Amino acid sequence: MNIKSLLLGSAAALAVVSGAQAADAVVAAEPEPVEYVRVCDAYGTGYFYIPGTETCLKIEGYIRTEVRFGRDQSANGVSDWSFWTRGNVQFTAKSDTEYGPLTGVIVLQTDADNATDNGGTYLDSAYIDIAGFRAGLFYSWWDDGLSGETDNLASYSTLHNSFRYQYESGDFYAGLSVDELEDAIHTGLGEDGNDLGIAAGLGGKAGAFSYQLIGGYDTDTEEGAIRGMATVAIGPGTLGLAAAWASGPNAYFEESEWTIAAEYAIQATDKLKITPGVQYFDNVKNGTRDGNFVSTTDFSDVDVWKAGVTVDYQIVENFYAKASVQWQDRTFTEDSDTVSGYFRLQRAF
Repeated sequence: MNIKSLLLGSAAALAVVSGAQAADAVVAAEPEPVEYVRVCDAYGTGYFYIPGTETCLKIEGYIRTEVRFGRDQSANGVSDWSFWTRGNVQFTAKSDTEYGPLTGVIVLQTDADNATDNGGTYLDSAYIDIAGFRAGLFYSWWDDGLSGETDNLASYSTLHNSFRYQYESGDFYAGLSVDELEDAIHTGLGEDGNDLGIAAGLGGKAGAFSYQLIGGYDTDTEEGAIRGMATVAIGPGTLGLAAAWASGPNAYFEESEWTIAAEYAIQATDKLKITPGVQYFDNVKNGTRDGNFVSTTDFSDVDVWKAGVTVDYQIVENFYAKASVQWQDRTFTEDSDTVSGYFRLQRAF
C-alpha cells in the first residue's frame, strides 16, 4: 500500500465518522419572538393593544381622600367630622367593528369611611357601547351638574341599569333611555315595585356656550321632572345657570318642586379655580329620617337658600386639591342654618 492510498482511505473514514456524529447532533430551536405591548393611538392617549388581539385597553383611575365636616357625619349623629377615602380603577376596552368602535367599560371602587361604617368594594359602572347604543350599569344625564359643589340638581341616585340610544353629530347630541329605578332613594312610595323610568336628553356646544335639556318620568310614582343647564365663558371665568321642576317627588328630581342655581367659575390662574355658587329651592321635600337615610313623601311649603364656594388647585400634574364650604338655611328636621364642607386630595392616573 502506497502513501496515496493510505491518505485517501483515512479521509474517507473521517468523512463517515463526521457524518454519523452530525446525524446525532441536537440542533437548538430558534427562540419564539417576544410580543411586546404596542401603543394604540386610534382612540386617544393611554391605550395599548392587549397582546395577541386587536383590542385596545386603557387603565386609569384615582385615589381620593377627604376630611368632611358638618352635621350628621357619623351613623349615630354624634360626630361632626369624618375622614373618608376612595380608590377608583376604570378599565376601558375598544375595538373596531363594521358598526364602529365596540366599547366596554368597567369601573370598580372601594370606599372607606369608619365614621359611618360605609365601605367595601363595589361595581360603580359596567356597560357596553356600540353605534350609539349603551346597555348596562351607568350614570344618567341627570348626574351632570355645574362645575362647583353648591348645586343639587338631581335625586340621590343617578346610577341605574339602563338601555340608552344617543345620537351624536359634531357638538350636538340627543338620546332616549329606559332606566331601572329599583335602587332609587324613594323606593316603596309607589304601589308597584316594578319601577322603571324613561328619560330623554339633548345638549351640545356652540363656541363658548354649552347647553343641556333633559327630562325624566318615573312610572312608579307617576311623576316627572325636567331640567335645563347652560354655561357661557365671560371674562376670566364661566357663568353657569340651571333650573329644574318636578310635578312631584320622583327618582330623577325630588329635592323641591322647582329650583334655580347659578355659579361663576373664575379661572384665577392656570392651576387655581374659584367657584362661588347659590341655589334657591321652592317647596322643598318632606320626608321621614332614619339615620342618614331620608324617604321622600311629598313637597312642603318651605323655601330653602343655599350658598357656597369651591376652590380647585392643581398642585402638580395629576395631583389636585379641592376645598368646599356650603351654607344652607334649613335642615331636614328643623329651621336653622347649617355649614358643611370638605377638604380633598386626589391623585389621578
